[in-house]
Amino acid sequence: MADEPNLHTTPKLTWQPRQLAVMCVVCLAMGFLAGYLLRGSAAKPASAPSAVAQTMVPASQPMGRSAGPSPTAQQQPKEMPSLDDLQRMADKKAAPLLTKLKSGPKNPELWNQVGLIYKSAHQFKQAAGYFEKSLQYDPKNVAVRADYASCLYYTGDVDGALAQLNQSLTYDPKHAGTLMNIGIIKWRGKNDVDGAVAAWEKLLQYHPDFPQKDLVQQMVTQAKQGAKAASDGQKG
Repeated sequence: MADEPNLHTTPKLTWQPRQLAVMCVVCLAMGFLAGYLLRGSAAKPASAPSAVAQTMVPASQPMGRSAGPSPTAQQQPKEMPSLDDLQRMADKKAAPLLTKLKSGPKNPELWNQVGLIYKSAHQFKQAAGYFEKSLQYDPKNVAVRADYASCLYYTGDVDGALAQLNQSLTYDPKHAGTLMNIGIIKWRGKNDVDGAVAAWEKLLQYHPDFPQKDLVQQMVTQAKQGAKAASDGQKG
């Protein structure tokens, strides 16, 4: 993001290939353009769900040559875990961190790590609660607030998500990820094309070398074209 403003970094969460494939299926089922939402703890935007699926699903396939069946003759994959299964996986991963928090609850980093675990498992309501807890002890952390906002958006609280992102701008009015996400949520969550375009234009003004500049310009064009088509349809 411009060069990207310094974003909060957290330990990378490790999921097994089969679990990653499940995440892709869930992302596709959700169908959000918010696949482009920038994670607070990542320097680049998440890939669009379809691109993630293309990358990750083959990871569950056997690699290399073997005496077994050819790829076209492989057995059908086993039934994927449900969201309840993903919840249990997240609970198991989060348990040691939650134990630490019992003796030191004023640790925003640990609360954030727990939030990221549940967000990765698509348990967005739970994740939002942990991000909110982290922000109680580190309110100016715009990276954590970005993840909190995205979870609110995923649970249908569009206004709450925008409120969190706007609060981030009070700490860092030029934060590229925040401006990017405000534009996406205003466009898709509020049908506010003017507001979305204004946020993206500010982003490109402040960060002319933004790594995803082409994507932002493409979304500006799509938003404007969609608004014009809707207006023409009403006139017709």
